Amino acid sequence: MPEGPHAPELSGVLETVLYFGDQDSAELFYAKVLGMRLIAKQPGRSLFFRVGRSVFLLFDPSVAQKGGQLPPHGVTGSGHVCFVVEPACYERWKDHLKAHGVEILQEVEWPGRGGRQPSLSFYFRDPHGNLLEIADRDLWPD
Repeated sequence: MPEGPHAPELSGVLETVLYFGDQDSAELFYAKVLGMRLIAKQPGRSLFFRVGRSVFLLFDPSVAQKGGQLPPHGVTGSGHVCFVVEPACYERWKDHLKAHGVEILQEVEWPGRGGRQPSLSFYFRDPHGNLLEIADRDLWPD
């Protein structure tokens, strides 16, 4: 790639998208089990949830891949998202998910990076096979 002027700084991630096979089970899992606030819904197409300052989207891939008002997009197979929680809530999240029948697949202790404290995260799947992760703090250096 040619050397040129530096890109302007990005200030965050506004949206993250995963894909579902059944909209009702996706809405139930993300709203009731993960406690996300549903802010919009397009029946048979998409769900929009507020997560902190970001928006978490779920799309039916067969519809999203066709395009229309937006360019076609979508994935085949599962995606991955990591959510961050306050350290004091980390163990409560594991207990909460287990109480809802969600299997914790693996827990990892991450070494401190870039002067950060070591951290923990655990992995689980949503009803559509997407790999989700909850971390007790930011895992990455600034």
